[in-house]
Amino acid sequence: MGEFSIFHWLIVLAIVLIFFGGRRIPEVMKGLGEGIRSFKEGISGASTTPPQPPPATPVQAPSEKPTEEKK
Repeated sequence: MGEFSIFHWLIVLAIVLIFFGGRRIPEVMKGLGEGIRSFKEGISGASTTPPQPPPATPVQAPSEKPTEEKK
């Protein structure tokens, strides 16, 4: 009485399919995976935001001035 057989698991699977349907189960699993991932990141303190790039140094203009053509 304390152990589950394969027959018990098939009944549980059938009930889950009846409640959620075949199309809804992947959505539920995706949401569950994202929730677990978010929880783990929250615990470890890591974030998914990429690090900020260092500030760009200004580009210096060439020291020579271009000559203007006279018409």
